[in-house]
Amino acid sequence: MMTTPRPRVLVADDYPDLLVAFQRLLEPSCEVVGCVADGDALVESLARLRPDVVVVDLFIPPGSGLELCRHIKRTAPETVVIIVSASTDPSIAREALHKGASAFVNKTAAVDDLVPAILRAMSIT
Repeated sequence: MMTTPRPRVLVADDYPDLLVAFQRLLEPSCEVVGCVADGDALVESLARLRPDVVVVDLFIPPGSGLELCRHIKRTAPETVVIIVSASTDPSIAREALHKGASAFVNKTAAVDDLVPAILRAMSIT
């Protein structure tokens, strides 16, 4: 039986506790290749780590997750971007998808929704 490789994920959030929580949540299903606390570190790590998926907070300094999504899709178009946020504003979710994100996950639902969103985006079932 052939097994599908686990997605290689880079997580970016400016709250250290959330980075730890996301890493623990993802590790059973994904290979977490890095955790970074700002957009500059994400850009540097993207080129070095070449993840399959980037999970990025909507509001991450020095810019925003939407700006980073646009950058990622321009420089590494094969990389899946998942935006996470505490916001429940549907217009922000639509904007994230319009900028190239594969999914928008509310942080309060991340325990149930983040891994399935990653697997759907990677077409792994």
